[in-house]
Amino acid sequence: MKRMTTAVLALLAASVTTARAEMQLTSPDMAEGGSLSLAQVFNGFGCEGGNLSPAFDWTGAPEGTKSFVLTAYDPDAPTGSGWWHWTVFNIPADTTDLPGGASVGAGLPEGAVEGRTDFGAPGFGGACPPPGDAPHHYVFTLFALKEASLPLDEGASGAMVGFMARANAIESATLTATYGR
Repeated sequence: MKRMTTAVLALLAASVTTARAEMQLTSPDMAEGGSLSLAQVFNGFGCEGGNLSPAFDWTGAPEGTKSFVLTAYDPDAPTGSGWWHWTVFNIPADTTDLPGGASVGAGLPEGAVEGRTDFGAPGFGGACPPPGDAPHHYVFTLFALKEASLPLDEGASGAMVGFMARANAIESATLTATYGR
């Protein structure tokens, strides 16, 4: 009987875990696996776009979330280390969305900080893959953190923000879009 009780309790625990809502990241500006629009393309380096950060919505933040980090990363960039297009950290825990064009303080919640991109400055840097490359993947990741803030400033590199986000993450959600020229 004891084995059966233990098995039933394990099964119940597993079903409660799978029934928990997972954090989800969505955007009215792009679909999972879809293409970025010209609004999200960089304006420079031979690209001509709006260079506007996409809008995002998220749900299902886990219990204990004290802040969020949002990153945009291109693993296909021909650098050997990818390309950081955007990092926003210290997003307050009660935030559930960012409007389109939020970059550089225009629509970020109070306390949120944008780190330095691989373009060399803080703020959103849109897609701009080399001409003729296969479409690049732009991975937007939202991290729910167990810390209210990260000890970083706007000079923090994408790699440092990514490291700190992963080190303090409770959960994450991604949305990936592509762009080629």
